[in-house]
Amino acid sequence: MKIALPDTVGRLADYTLTGTPIAAATLGANPARVVYSAAHVVADPFTASDPSGRAAVDWGKTMEFRRYLAGLGLGIAEAMDTAQRGMGLDWPGALELIRRTREELPDALVANGCGTDHLDPATVTSLDDVRRAYLEQAAAIQKLGGRIILMASRALVRVAKRPEDYIGIYSDVLAACDEPVILHWLGDMFDPQLAGYWGNTDFDPAMQTALAVIEANAARVDGIKISLLDKDKEIVMRRRLPAGVKMYTGDDFNYPELIEGDSAGFSHALLGIFDPLAPAAAYALERLGEGDKAGFRATLDPTVPLARLIFRAPTQYYKTGVVFLAWLNGFQDHFVMLNGAQAMRPLPYFVETFRLADQCGLLRYPERAIERMKRLLALHGA
Repeated sequence: MKIALPDTVGRLADYTLTGTPIAAATLGANPARVVYSAAHVVADPFTASDPSGRAAVDWGKTMEFRRYLAGLGLGIAEAMDTAQRGMGLDWPGALELIRRTREELPDALVANGCGTDHLDPATVTSLDDVRRAYLEQAAAIQKLGGRIILMASRALVRVAKRPEDYIGIYSDVLAACDEPVILHWLGDMFDPQLAGYWGNTDFDPAMQTALAVIEANAARVDGIKISLLDKDKEIVMRRRLPAGVKMYTGDDFNYPELIEGDSAGFSHALLGIFDPLAPAAAYALERLGEGDKAGFRATLDPTVPLARLIFRAPTQYYKTGVVFLAWLNGFQDHFVMLNGAQAMRPLPYFVETFRLADQCGLLRYPERAIERMKRLLALHGA
């Protein structure tokens, strides 16, 4: 199969597809690692609302994709930044998403984003405002029977003056949680408004504050996901976690090495890249569970160039690549996103994403992917 693809200046050349779709596999009840895929949402293209208005979600397709992930044996990290939380999906929309996933997949492994995004950071004046906001969302999620991922707060980074402010807020919120939660340290490459989180722009003192939160509340913390795109920082922190507290990699650049681990330990996974890589993730983790480390790496290592492209700077626009692949693979019938985010990457990005996805075996139905890629090229005048 061939398709004419443009280079960076628009010259067309035939590209021959070479990939073989990844073999199907389903993780069992006790996988080698705990694995969450942070899942995207499908926009409703027929809404009369402007892209800058309230999110219009195609709930049928959104839930269909979650059933697909659960069918592979993957956990679902719900209402996170991959779902455009705070970047198109507001708190009422997020709570509705959490409710629907809980009702439709009551037995699936699901953890849900809890934050303060119903606050306008520009109007927040006190730590009490942040505390109340976290507790409001935590109570709403737990009322639905949902587990919590405690997301980083733009409002907190605005009003906190010292590391002790973070320790106090997190301790109060964790005390109100019914089950151990996952903390999320989201780097400013994903959200520039989170620069200086934990009270410092330098990694070491910021890590000390995060560790102080965990050590003071170890029984209430299942683990921490760090999304800093720096494997060495993750490994340093992983080795310092209290016994029983998991490290969940959020490193969409170095996940194979971090999940495999070393003699001192390994990371579990909570990754946005495991949305488009879901079949590769399930197959690779199944191999790892069988003791086949070589098979694990042979499956995931070739996906790293694709992940690095999807998450290239400006990193916060990685959702565009995630949804593009969902469209190519037939999980939705259009390439429209909340907040018009489908426009946040240029045509060469999509062309190279198509190539790399093919080479990784991540185009489920190559003929359909070619037909849809041709539509996108025509739209861009190529």
